[in-house]
Amino acid sequence: MQWKRITAVAATVMLTAVACGSPSSNSGSKGGTDAVGGAQVKATDPTAKGPAPDVEGAKKGGTITVLSDVTPSGFDPTDTYYVDGNAIEKLYFRALTQFRLDGPDKKPVLVPDLAEDLGTKSDDGLTWTFKLKQGIKYQDGTPVKAEDYAYAIKRSFAHTLYENGPTYQMDYFLDGKTYKGPYVAGGDAYKGVETPDDHTLVIHLAKKFDDMPFYAAFPLFAPMPKAKDTQKNYEQHPMSTGPYMVQSYNPGSELKLVKNPSWDPNTDPVRHQYADAFDFKFGQDTIKAQRQVLVSSGPDANAVNYSNLDTTLLPEVKDQSQLITGQSPCTNMYTMDTQKIPLDVRKLIAKAYPYNSWRKVAGLNPTTDPPASTILPPAVPGYEKYELPGLNGTGDGAEDDAVAKEVKDELAKAGKSNFELSWYYSIDDKISTQANQLRKQAFEKAGFKVKAIGVPKANIRKFTGAPDAPVNIGRTPAGWCSDWPSATSWFPVLFTTAAVEAGNSVGQLKDPELDKKIEAIQAKTPDEQLKEWPKIDKEIMEKYLPVLPLYYSSSNMPVGKNIGGAVNDPTQGVFEFTSMFLKQP
Repeated sequence: MQWKRITAVAATVMLTAVACGSPSSNSGSKGGTDAVGGAQVKATDPTAKGPAPDVEGAKKGGTITVLSDVTPSGFDPTDTYYVDGNAIEKLYFRALTQFRLDGPDKKPVLVPDLAEDLGTKSDDGLTWTFKLKQGIKYQDGTPVKAEDYAYAIKRSFAHTLYENGPTYQMDYFLDGKTYKGPYVAGGDAYKGVETPDDHTLVIHLAKKFDDMPFYAAFPLFAPMPKAKDTQKNYEQHPMSTGPYMVQSYNPGSELKLVKNPSWDPNTDPVRHQYADAFDFKFGQDTIKAQRQVLVSSGPDANAVNYSNLDTTLLPEVKDQSQLITGQSPCTNMYTMDTQKIPLDVRKLIAKAYPYNSWRKVAGLNPTTDPPASTILPPAVPGYEKYELPGLNGTGDGAEDDAVAKEVKDELAKAGKSNFELSWYYSIDDKISTQANQLRKQAFEKAGFKVKAIGVPKANIRKFTGAPDAPVNIGRTPAGWCSDWPSATSWFPVLFTTAAVEAGNSVGQLKDPELDKKIEAIQAKTPDEQLKEWPKIDKEIMEKYLPVLPLYYSSSNMPVGKNIGGAVNDPTQGVFEFTSMFLKQP
């Protein structure tokens, strides 16, 4: 996912847009700030029923405020792929499946949500059948119908309109490469999904997709009545099936959620409805918002911030219980457009990048955000550690005079003096502007020409994610988190030619040879894949260098003193909002 753009990654998000995948699970550690990674496993409980087990000490009432320094690009369920959007929408959208956090170590376990099961696969692996729970209602009391799930799936193929959403359906679902959604002529007649009765949803595939139950946890599988689809305006008045519903949404500024009176906890094995309301305030100043939460004066005691605590504020933490720690399966990266920047220049960018100073400016904690040298993070099955020369997320880069001269001379020798590097940054975010100035100075010192384009923080994801963005550095996804515990939610999604059209490409790679290798690995058994993905990881870095891995992330998020039930969701790397309550409502 992005932070995908998987949904996954606190300090990262303030500087760029990290995507993350969504569901990923970790059973290898109890989390905390002493480790990043651990082997993920695909834990499931197909028999799980509602209601969700109560959180110890939970109380009802009051409003929880979320002071967010980042600004989600929107809250349309079809268009959601950033981890914070996934986590927030879990409060008011329910999908076919969902992750429940079990035990003291909060291990993610996939359970049925609006489905009665985790799906049944046909013998040939090309059909998945989900039995649907009955009696589910939208916020207005109208019943959810099987055709609403089918419509939501059809809607996800209108990718030119919802360009930020996940795209596995285009690769795996029947006719996924040609079907264009329900808005075109004949769009209602899609053979990839059917509802033989109001208790059943059938999904037909073009090729095997054994991770289908994990994918079904995404918001795009939330039911949607066709009559209520207002396309780009749907996020203003979406049809809620979760414990909360949208009271008001001011894009880029604020999202207010209130209780959904039609939510039935007896059908929901995951969520709670402790607080009366959630008030998300976006685009806040990072340091100011985090300090407000730590000080917890007045109403700020009821507030949280889901970015990692800036290291400059660590001395101000008087109560360690105000920091919620845990793991996230994410890698933050600095992307380079391989279609616009030649390989020899990309190598010089890697040599000139001021990693050490950038980490300080970004406020990164060396314990929770260690430098990265690989694409896959340690938490994902298939990870193997390796370090290529000069590509381990550390070094002074062009801040070292000798390195700057070396890069400058090599640019001149290659006839690339004053090669222009262009990127976006947030003009109204102190950390982003400082990081921008640092990179600008380092690259110019190394002989590059720099074109840094300042845009409002509220719109940064829109610009960095645009397919025709007129920049060659820092496009999204600028970081990734596992969509589920498998490298299949990384390399096919990020580094194939199809990823470019889907809008998920890291580096805009287009190499048929690499496509064939990735496709061949996908056809192998899971155990065989584990041996092959590390080779692809290293090959991509050695042969193509589309990205500079910066750091692996884990969570270290501040909460107000009156907040209870706050835990890190390791599938997202942010809070599990549905378990939160106020100690004194």
